[in-house]
Amino acid sequence: MKFNAVLSDLDLAALLCSKVCHDVISPVGAIANGLEVLEDEQDAEMRDIAFDLVRRSSRQASAKLQFCRIAFGAAGSAGSSIDTGDAEDVAKKFIGEDKVTLEWEVPREIRPKNQVKLILNLVMLAISSIPRGGKITMGVADGGGLTARAEGKNAKVPEKTLVMLEGDAQEDTMDARLAQVYYTLRLANECELDLTAANTGEDAVEYSALPA
Repeated sequence: MKFNAVLSDLDLAALLCSKVCHDVISPVGAIANGLEVLEDEQDAEMRDIAFDLVRRSSRQASAKLQFCRIAFGAAGSAGSSIDTGDAEDVAKKFIGEDKVTLEWEVPREIRPKNQVKLILNLVMLAISSIPRGGKITMGVADGGGLTARAEGKNAKVPEKTLVMLEGDAQEDTMDARLAQVYYTLRLANECELDLTAANTGEDAVEYSALPA
């Protein structure tokens, strides 16, 4: 698998750190706002609203961090394996129940770390294709491959993502969101899989990581 847009490991790490910070800043900020209200507000109803905000935002921040720990982090020592059941748990908490539902069709088993990280990053790519919400089905394909299908109104592979997957992106166009796409390509390469994406219907997109 070729990479026309090559990031140094330092630049990739920096961009992924930026993405993680971007993902958790909203719930962390909401927690801070809720605590400020609790410090100053005496009205019982307003305090209940603030408590609820803190509770929901705390759960959301925790879910995002647990997901990112496996999807981007070491999640154990080098060469370790991960239970796909743990990946399912963090993925469902990460997605929540508001806009997107997740159908998990990956058998529960112990898989090499990079394969599990690839699974979670495919889920992220699928989420990016259904900004209005919908359903994601994460499954396995024949020969040891992986598929992530996204279904929702106006489902579409983002243009820059498609350019990246086709190997035509340039380093100077890279941002934190595209760095996640690039990282997914790197993971697929490590797993000896080719990563592609295609619209499979008016409101459906499928990402496939198949044996090269």
